[in-house]
Amino acid sequence: MKFPVLATLTLALLGATASVYAEVPAKTMNGMLVGPNQMTLYIFDKDVAGSGKSVCNGPCATNWPPLMAADSDQPSGDFTVITRDDGKKQWAVKGKPLYYWVKDSKPGDATGDGVNNVWHAAKP
Repeated sequence: MKFPVLATLTLALLGATASVYAEVPAKTMNGMLVGPNQMTLYIFDKDVAGSGKSVCNGPCATNWPPLMAADSDQPSGDFTVITRDDGKKQWAVKGKPLYYWVKDSKPGDATGDGVNNVWHAAKP
């Protein structure tokens, strides 16, 4: 009879641990924020911090894919969740929406930093 209780407790703890780690959408690597896939994240100067909006939609979002959030994701520390024009959720840091750059091909690439003088690697 003790085994089912122990198994249930173990699974509950594993689930709790997984949800703790899932709350933080990005981490720091080489002085820049990276997503769960370790690819560099970017911010866009035309996004207004704290507005809760992204101005990078349509073709812009094809080149600069948003760091998407699940409907159930909740703010954590400097990270907040905004709602995009299409109703989907996106992560933001310090009020600025976060994006990937389609031309980065491997972790550590930061080829989007400085594009058109309006895209910048996100810093912690």
